[in-house]
This record gives sequence, C-alpha cells and structure tokens, in this order.
Amino acid sequence: MATRATCAKSDTILRQILRDILALDEDRVAAFTSDTGLFGHLPELDSMAVASLLTEIEDRFDIMIEDDEVDGDMLETYGALLAFVEARRTAS
Repeated sequence: MATRATCAKSDTILRQILRDILALDEDRVAAFTSDTGLFGHLPELDSMAVASLLTEIEDRFDIMIEDDEVDGDMLETYGALLAFVEARRTAS
C-alpha cells in the first residue's frame, strides 16, 4: 500500500516528467489538480509525446507499462495518471 510520503514523491516526479517531456512551464504544471485534463486537453500531449511520456515514466519509476494497460482513461486527467503510476509502483 502506498504511503502519503510515497504518493507525494510520485506526484513530484510525475510533475517533473510532464515538465520535461512536454516542455511545460513549471507554474502551469504546479497548478495541475487531480481533475486537470491531459490527453485531448493539452495540445503538447500528442500521440508522439504519449510514447515519450510513458517511456520516461517507466524509467523514472522503474516500472513496466504493458501496451494493453495504456488507454484513454489513464491519460484523461492528471489524477488518473498519478493513480495509475501509484498502482503500478505498488504492484512491482
């Protein structure tokens, strides 16, 4: 089970990844809430960026993301993506 500290660390790392991969302003990413839309809402997050984003998530969190795990739901909002990362981390 993920602890509050682990979740906070995941949140920090995921925000760094989004800034790095999508070249987003730090203040913009800092303002993300769990309801902030990602895929289909951020023009920077196109299909090519999704591939880079997932690869970076795998590398930074030392997890494997299977192709069949990737869907619109996990990329719909920041909260959904963070929940996905946390679930994969606890499963590893």
